Amino acid sequence: MASKLTAEERSAGLKALSGWKSVEGRDAIAKTYQFSDFNEAFGFMTRVALIAEKMDHHPEWFNVYKTVEVTLSTHDAGGLSMLDLKLAAQMDRIAGV
Repeated sequence: MASKLTAEERSAGLKALSGWKSVEGRDAIAKTYQFSDFNEAFGFMTRVALIAEKMDHHPEWFNVYKTVEVTLSTHDAGGLSMLDLKLAAQMDRIAGV
């Protein structure tokens, strides 16, 4: 079971990520990705889904046309964990960030 990050771990983790922000009122991080079209956005989601399944850690996300909004939090840990930071980094890599 993943454990919730300390304030120091959270701060360091967010500094290492590009464009991820804390979610107000939740122990979570979020980012919005913009792609050139729906096909590119859906392809991104498909590639992330394969990684998320292997990690057994799944994002909260919302897709409309070329926009994908993502929120990450580890429900079992009651907030942000190292799993969220690792998945966020993988998402950025897939998106070419």
